[in-house]
Amino acid sequence: MDFASLGLHTALLSALARLQHTTATAVQAQAIPAALSGQDLLVSSHTGSGKTGAFLLPILHRLAGDAGERRPRVLILTPTRELALQIERAARDYSAELRAGGRRVRTACLIGGAPFGPQLNALAEGAELLIATPGRMLDHLERGRIDLAGVQTLVLDEADRMLDMGFVDDIDVIAARLPEGRQTMMFSATFDGRVAPVARRLTTDPQRIEMLEKIDRALLTEVVHHADDLDHKNRLLDAVLATKGMEQAIIFMSTKLSTEDQAGRLRDAGHAVAALHGDLPQHARNRVVRMLLEGRIQIVVATDVAARGIDVPTISHVINFDLPMKAEDYVHRIGRTARAGRAGVSVSLAGRADRSRLFGIERMLGRALPVATLPGLEPRFAPPRGGDRLGERGHSRGGERRFENRRPSGAGFGGRPGGAGAGGGGYGAARPPGAGFGGRPGGAGFGARAEGAGFGGRSDGPGFGGGRSAGGFEPRPGGGYGGGRGADFSASAYPSERRDFGDRRPPGVNRDRPMRSETPRTFVRPASPDRAPNASAPHAPRAHVVKRARTARV
Repeated sequence: MDFASLGLHTALLSALARLQHTTATAVQAQAIPAALSGQDLLVSSHTGSGKTGAFLLPILHRLAGDAGERRPRVLILTPTRELALQIERAARDYSAELRAGGRRVRTACLIGGAPFGPQLNALAEGAELLIATPGRMLDHLERGRIDLAGVQTLVLDEADRMLDMGFVDDIDVIAARLPEGRQTMMFSATFDGRVAPVARRLTTDPQRIEMLEKIDRALLTEVVHHADDLDHKNRLLDAVLATKGMEQAIIFMSTKLSTEDQAGRLRDAGHAVAALHGDLPQHARNRVVRMLLEGRIQIVVATDVAARGIDVPTISHVINFDLPMKAEDYVHRIGRTARAGRAGVSVSLAGRADRSRLFGIERMLGRALPVATLPGLEPRFAPPRGGDRLGERGHSRGGERRFENRRPSGAGFGGRPGGAGAGGGGYGAARPPGAGFGGRPGGAGFGARAEGAGFGGRSDGPGFGGGRSAGGFEPRPGGGYGGGRGADFSASAYPSERRDFGDRRPPGVNRDRPMRSETPRTFVRPASPDRAPNASAPHAPRAHVVKRARTARV
């Protein structure tokens, strides 16, 4: 659809023609007319679909027709500083012809990591269009530097990412400062999960616009290389960077530390590379993006959050050195390439530990990603097949066979036929009927007791465990330590006055002497013979604490 048919301001159409933007994208064709009507919007659109123009163009169209009040009238919230700066550049490009006609749209970019001075100056000049990150915006509000009573439009760009970063409370506080009758437009990759209740709170009878075709697959080539370990991944990365047609690339890492390490390794290899992550100061991050736009660097090694907002059409390769934790981030990553009608390549390096993440990405996409190998860099382990990865054949075969050596019916633990083993007889031999753990004939054995037999399987009555009718721990007929069913815990041969639980001594012991358990267990070392006894207690030698000396080992 042509922009002229959307009813935009003539100055905006001139700016779009100068930027060589003549045809609206699918999301722009649906969102711009709805936004011009003042309706709330919920737009599901991924990076690279033209969503920035979908909300900026109707906003600038409305501002162009007004006299220009010197107070905030539009608030755009973004999750990252890079995305906020990108929106500010787009606003200046689109409004360039308005400035030429005498209508200046004042903007202010309020982001963290930047000095307060320029931001305060922009607010003092009467900025109409505020582009901010939630944290810095809330900081200005708490200091009483901004009055949002005149805001007519609220835009939340990449709302799902803001909620993932923990800005939900900040968004609620900011929204509470805005007028009730404002227009709210939310752009997000999804409106499920945590995004849905926020959308219900902030919007009123919104129009839902969902773009089913997210990426032009005809221009994008996706491929997966399986890696054995980190060294194998690095060698695969070097081979991909050396392929023909590689102009500029973004390499995604999972941590800030790995980002710096990988950038240093590639720099030592002779590449023009820079790292981009959240710990860099804002001026350093701006310099990296500017150098990438100017073609002064070839490779950017970045984290997910820092790479949001990078819009460079010459990026030919996106390399997922570390697969994303969330499957949705995969779409945001590969949206950095195959832009403006140019072909792009997405390469994912998957190690053994990355299989579950790869499964999640493929389940979200509804298709298996093609697997490729490079000559001389083939993986040692066999990668899973496409059907297995998508769950068609299952992820596990546990339950099909738990043990490598399955025993036949009647076999013992060792898998020996004929009833041998612990399951049927003893550990090594098969036991006949009535045999015990050791598999001894005649009813003997470790576990099987004959009438009166004990733990050792003796047929004369006594045994280790005591027979049911007689034997005890000691091989004494009629009594013993353990006592049979007919015996007490003390042996039946003991006198009746001594048949109690506490006295289990055999006959012949001096029974007038108290048992050891009746005397307190005190371990006291007596004093040395050359020490004088305690004068206050001459009958008891003085005790002293025993300290173990540490002996140095040579």
